[in-house]
Amino acid sequence: MEALFIYLVKSSGLIALFYFGYYFLLRQETFFNSNRWFLQMGLFTALLLPLAVFTKTVIVEASTNTIDWSKIPVATSTNNQEFEINWYLILLLIYCLGAFLFLAKFVSDFYSLNSILKGKTMHTQADYKFIDTTENVAPFSYFNTIVYNSSLYSTSELENILEHERVHCEQKHSVDVLISRVFCILFWFNPLIWLYKKTILQNLEFIADSEATKKISDKKAYQFTLLKITTHENCVAITNHFYQSLIKKRIVMLNKNQSDKRNSWKYVLVLPALVAFMFLFQIKVIAQEKIDGIKEIESIKGDLTTVDIYQINKNTTDKELEENALNINTNYGIKTTFSKVKRNSSSELVAIRVVLKKGKEISKVMEIQETNAIKTFGIVVSKNVKGFLQIDFTMEDNINNEVQTGIVAPDAPLTDEKEIFINGKKANQSDLDKINPNDIITIDVNKNTDKSTIRIITKTDKNIILFDPKIPAIELGLDKTDPTNLNGLHKPKGTYTVKSVTTQKNGVPTDTEYFIDEKKVLAIEAESMIPDLISSMDVRKDANSNKNSIRIITKNYVSTKGNIPEPPMPPTPPTFSLKAPKAPIFPKAPIAPKGYLKNGDKKAWASFNKKMEDFSKKMEAMAPQIEAFDKKMADFDKQMKPFNAQMEIFEQKMRIYEKQIQE
Repeated sequence: MEALFIYLVKSSGLIALFYFGYYFLLRQETFFNSNRWFLQMGLFTALLLPLAVFTKTVIVEASTNTIDWSKIPVATSTNNQEFEINWYLILLLIYCLGAFLFLAKFVSDFYSLNSILKGKTMHTQADYKFIDTTENVAPFSYFNTIVYNSSLYSTSELENILEHERVHCEQKHSVDVLISRVFCILFWFNPLIWLYKKTILQNLEFIADSEATKKISDKKAYQFTLLKITTHENCVAITNHFYQSLIKKRIVMLNKNQSDKRNSWKYVLVLPALVAFMFLFQIKVIAQEKIDGIKEIESIKGDLTTVDIYQINKNTTDKELEENALNINTNYGIKTTFSKVKRNSSSELVAIRVVLKKGKEISKVMEIQETNAIKTFGIVVSKNVKGFLQIDFTMEDNINNEVQTGIVAPDAPLTDEKEIFINGKKANQSDLDKINPNDIITIDVNKNTDKSTIRIITKTDKNIILFDPKIPAIELGLDKTDPTNLNGLHKPKGTYTVKSVTTQKNGVPTDTEYFIDEKKVLAIEAESMIPDLISSMDVRKDANSNKNSIRIITKNYVSTKGNIPEPPMPPTPPTFSLKAPKAPIFPKAPIAPKGYLKNGDKKAWASFNKKMEDFSKKMEAMAPQIEAFDKKMADFDKQMKPFNAQMEIFEQKMRIYEKQIQE
């Protein structure tokens, strides 16, 4: 359920990216068809890109920790449990309810459209279907069907309207309308999706206006038709209707000069943002232990009670591999994966990769790639008297010599190669046996070249403070006298909140901040670092604030500074001597009376015709203003020419940047 909300948040972010990219960079350009595909690409990118997750495997040094952490008890509170509200479920119900309501509105719009089209006389011409209705609705098109009321318009006006609607039909604009409505249902909670839909519909009107005026001789008459048609209020929501966009924007776009093709560089600017999105959110890092060839395990010692060995040789079949994986998973809960299996012409194994995982605690990886057939090896799974698991790989010689019967004496003595520390004090095997497993908080097993160290922290350790048991999470407060004493403790399972961390330096208490790989972390995270993973550690003290800062760099950390190229900055637009000209303010068109010209209120229609004559005279009188507006727009475009030369240089830098990104 949480994954659904994360997906919706990522998709909403991509919708915002494309919307603002259009609004600030492309809105004033006349690349209407390119803008159409840009906006549609934004929707489908937002739908699909959050689903594309790439994995990055990071090889880490092999850990010798063989403890089954699932067996370690975690202190939890069983008393006074309060009722918890599942907010994810509540949000899901709200989301589904909203989506259902908007889906119902979508279905209702289809029903309204069907009621208009049903039972009407339809005339077919070429690839179009025409319906001349008597209802007072604005002209609209739906796929290849055009609906209009011929009694409301003159012959020339009707010709302009039909030419406009034919463009919608030819270019299948109804598909864009339906897609935008579907996305409004899915992302109804995002206010930007509604602005996005409005932008798509406006751009479709710009396309239809631009293409229609290419086939119409009288461009001014077309604009008069735009003004007249806006007086109609009735329209169908899921169709392309003639008056839909704001009239001022459409007339401005009709009279605007064509944008320079070199301005198409603006479309490229969205690519760095998408690349950054992938790097930040869509790459999943997987840590795997490094195994150099095949690791021969040491003699199995200690208090083991059972040892199971699953042998794999050159003649092991794929079915036998599946059976081994199933048995290991069934008996021990260890997920076993065999991959990269290769065989020679004699069906003998020459390469194989084995991954053993149990939750997040135990992970072993081995990969073999030989020229000839592989040597026999085994997967060793052992369990001691306390139920702790140990998994590893062994070669053929070790299988025969070290574990012959699969049973090791439980009383095998602890050798001098191991040291045991309980709550910071050195202990022996008998001390270890006396510990109640339920009292164990953490166990850490570290192995150097010649000695293994087992460190155990129990609930009786004075350095561990358990706070109010009513709090659902375990709260740990650590009191360390030496901030550099990172003893490599593993965190037990659970959620931790550090209530206070107090350190002392020269007898003076100080506040300490912890950083791992340049990222600020909680004290418990720094305190629980494994020493073998630490590459360097720096302890600093600020004399002014009396604060200590401990900065840890791990062996696997690779600084990303300077690795990712920075995109070039576009040149600064010139300071214009002229401001962007404003379109003339057009007079308000009279509103047509209700009913029809033939059988309606003749007096009202006579008054309307007289008002239309006055309106036409006013529009004709504005012709000089429109021409002056066109001239100002031409002067405005000329001032952009010096800027275009700088843009060519920027485009060259962008191509170099794209190559660097690909590398």
